[in-house]
Amino acid sequence: MVDFVMKGLVDMSFFRNQFANVVEWEEFRDDMIFWKWKNKEIKKGSRLIIRPGQDAIFLYNGKIEGIFRDEGNYHIESEIIPFLSTLKGFKFGFNSGLRCEVLFVNTKEFVVKWGTKNAILIPAEGLPGGLPIRANGTFSFKVHDYVTLIDKIAGVRDKYFVEDVKIRITSELDQLLMKWIPLKGKNMFNLQANASEIARGIQEDLDMEILDIGLTITDFNIRSFNYPKEVQKMINKTASHSMVGDLGRFQQISLTEGMASGKMQGGGAASDMAGMMMGMKIAKEMFKTMEESEKEEVITVPGTGTTGEKKQGPNFCPDCGHKNEGTNFCPNCGYKLV
Repeated sequence: MVDFVMKGLVDMSFFRNQFANVVEWEEFRDDMIFWKWKNKEIKKGSRLIIRPGQDAIFLYNGKIEGIFRDEGNYHIESEIIPFLSTLKGFKFGFNSGLRCEVLFVNTKEFVVKWGTKNAILIPAEGLPGGLPIRANGTFSFKVHDYVTLIDKIAGVRDKYFVEDVKIRITSELDQLLMKWIPLKGKNMFNLQANASEIARGIQEDLDMEILDIGLTITDFNIRSFNYPKEVQKMINKTASHSMVGDLGRFQQISLTEGMASGKMQGGGAASDMAGMMMGMKIAKEMFKTMEESEKEEVITVPGTGTTGEKKQGPNFCPDCGHKNEGTNFCPNCGYKLV
């Protein structure tokens, strides 16, 4: 009786091994770029299911046998095998199946957010240590070349995620920002005006990087550049005084803010160093300007060789309303009075 039961179990196991497979993407996730079906073999009567946004690639000994792009439910023996490359004449036996792998690829375009983890130091005139800047935005990519993808990634990985690509991209971004901001950023204190040109250069470089693994960058954009807190305050004040592009006026305001706060904030040690260097440069130029403004300004009357009286400024600053005591610049906001 025991022998009969054991024989029955063996027979059931034998026939179970002959059951057809359903070949489909079993572990689908939106952030998964590809997934490999790698059961031992495809049985006679098996079916292939391709869902929208998926391609199915049959692999034999690591080589592509066929790529199937149309969604649907296919009978492998009659609708797939005839279209394979070296396996198109394969015949199923009673106890033998098709030994191959099926790689399912997500064909959609992936959109990924990025941001610099730490402030990067951008070369800036007068700031030997550079100007600390952070940036953020998005980039998009998709699978471009199946042969390269399989050769470089899918040959050794059973699945591949968006996070894997993001890690690879962000590891390159700091250097690319340091390269393209000085090349395309015409105004270091208004980089957003040239964000498209900077982003275009970065996209070209990144695309060359990931084409090597069968992917392509379809879009790259920079949403914002972020300066240290004190620098941003100075930029805002400069804009409010309609002095954008006038570095001399910007420097005077910078010194006033720096002297009031006693330090630069918002960027750690790099920001403090940049603030100190900026303050030294600004202070030198502002004190020079103040020294010259306090000298008597003598006016020569054309054709007479005689001199007139010193030009007098208004009694009150027209910009901030502070009382003026005979200087050419407002002692409160630095506005030029004469």
